[in-house]
Amino acid sequence: MNVAFDDPAPEPEDLHAWTARGFAVAEARRWIDAGFVLDAAERWRERGVYRPEPAQAWRAAGLTPYTVGPALRAGMEPGEAVRWHELGYDRAEAAERHLAGERPHPRRLFARLFRRHRDRDLDLDDAQAETMTALLRAGVPPARARAYLDAGWRGLEALPWARTGVNATQAVLYRALGLAPEEAARSAKAGRDAEKLLRTWWDAGVPRQDVAAWLTAGFSPQEAASAVAADGTVEEAAPRAPGGREPDP
Repeated sequence: MNVAFDDPAPEPEDLHAWTARGFAVAEARRWIDAGFVLDAAERWRERGVYRPEPAQAWRAAGLTPYTVGPALRAGMEPGEAVRWHELGYDRAEAAERHLAGERPHPRRLFARLFRRHRDRDLDLDDAQAETMTALLRAGVPPARARAYLDAGWRGLEALPWARTGVNATQAVLYRALGLAPEEAARSAKAGRDAEKLLRTWWDAGVPRQDVAAWLTAGFSPQEAASAVAADGTVEEAAPRAPGGREPDP
């Protein structure tokens, strides 16, 4: 595989030049230490790669700031781009197939086994593009950022959820339960399925807007439902909450 380098290797400029172009000192040092000149670093950032480490990985995968866009929008990682390329797919087709949920296979085998309709689009509308940019800028991996877009997340609300690493679809359900991102992350880490959690609490008859308060206070759905039926509140029931045990799913 040919590796494409977007620049020759001149010496990076001094820090003053970087800070004059909007880079923080620590950020500039990371780019300089990684061997990037200022113009190259700016090009990578303009195309959605905001840190030198992923820029190095994309460059090693044979992509440049001018060709990385489709792969990023598809949620592809550098290693995946290499694999697609090695199996004979051009960049655009690889991005489309990756976005459709397909995985790299030799072309002939691929043609026999996969006949899927590709209904997702590499082209992003303004809201999606802004969300994707914000997520990538915050260091969210491209695959996770794309998953959040596909799950319907938009705007700054997506950022704290995506940072937790919670599955994008599960995050939608945790949000419906009224949990904060950190609470949802703890629940997911404990192995709870958000769909089961949501269904159990709602089936118990606990009002949706109250579920998060009862859940985080340590009550099971049945305990909360009994308290609600007796016109009790979380605050009144809290002194009787089970001491320190995890709530039932």
